[in-house]
Amino acid sequence: MAIDFPVQIERLRHTYASIAAVTDPDALRARIVELSESAAAPDLWDDPDAAQVVTSALSHAQADLKRVEELGERIDDLGTMVELAGEEGDDAAEILAEAEADLAAISKDLADLEIRTLLSGEYDQRDAVVTIRSGAGGVDAADFAEMLLRMYTRWAERHDYAVKVLNTSYAEEAGLKSVTFEVHAPYAYGTLSVEGGTHRLVRISPFDNQGRRQTSFAAVEVIPLIESTDHIDVPETDIRIDVFRSSGPGGQSVNTTDSAVRITHLPTGLVVSMQDEKSQIQNRAAAMRVLQSRLLLLKQQEEDAKKKELAGDIKASWGDQMRSYVLNPYQMVKDLRTNYEVGNPDSVFDGDIDGFIDAGIRWRKQQEQTED
Repeated sequence: MAIDFPVQIERLRHTYASIAAVTDPDALRARIVELSESAAAPDLWDDPDAAQVVTSALSHAQADLKRVEELGERIDDLGTMVELAGEEGDDAAEILAEAEADLAAISKDLADLEIRTLLSGEYDQRDAVVTIRSGAGGVDAADFAEMLLRMYTRWAERHDYAVKVLNTSYAEEAGLKSVTFEVHAPYAYGTLSVEGGTHRLVRISPFDNQGRRQTSFAAVEVIPLIESTDHIDVPETDIRIDVFRSSGPGGQSVNTTDSAVRITHLPTGLVVSMQDEKSQIQNRAAAMRVLQSRLLLLKQQEEDAKKKELAGDIKASWGDQMRSYVLNPYQMVKDLRTNYEVGNPDSVFDGDIDGFIDAGIRWRKQQEQTED
């Protein structure tokens, strides 16, 4: 069936207008001017942390504006190309084939940008700190936790996002008890926060010599990375710091000095361990950063819970099980909140999870609108 280009281009223009209304290019330009002036200040790097915040914000604003402006130009170019095809007799088919490819590419990029406009939470622009913990299911659960780590790191690689592993706790037989890592990218927290929850794996266990089907679970926690401007005070009297030797798979010691650090936040009972940095000082700094991030999120959750209580609505937003990965007796990965599913678990475990993330972001926005 031939593509009705005028109808499709009008659809693109309508979607683009909605996105532009949210992103507000004029406001972005004004912010870029303001940030550029701050970045040009001669004393900017007197405070390296503050300078990093300014330069990072400027880079992100410039990238956002460029993305919006270029999409508008591409839609205009597509319209011009289609008009040209109507004037070219012999070359019309070739031009329309190129226009069809451009239409598909623009539609995808618009959909991606539309998702970005839904990330308007207070911390959505932040880098993310992700923790994966094995749950019920014994060695299969530990193996599942390691599979999820690979899934998220492969997803990050697909998008050229930097990942830094902060702490790894290996299980005795195989897999991981837990792992914590940072994802450094614009809107990493807003994007990955919909991955938080309980994940379930159903498969024939490779660790069962009788070849029985096994169900195992892993928990994924996503929190925003703390910034120097957040002012989350953690008094020394509120924490206990323990040091120990880092260990590798199976409990094997990989460090002959007490460089690993465990920080316990006494008022809340939160515990953060770090061992992947080379020195005790670096591990302590990384552990404090993650602890502050968790305290920041806890504070936000308490405020949100109080608002819901005052409004008479205290039902949970997330179920105990948000996604199932089934490898036997059939092959399917399904999100139980959005009903988004695919029939190729191998591609999902290889990092192809954008469909799940996009569906989750849209679902969350719908939930928020329903609650409002």
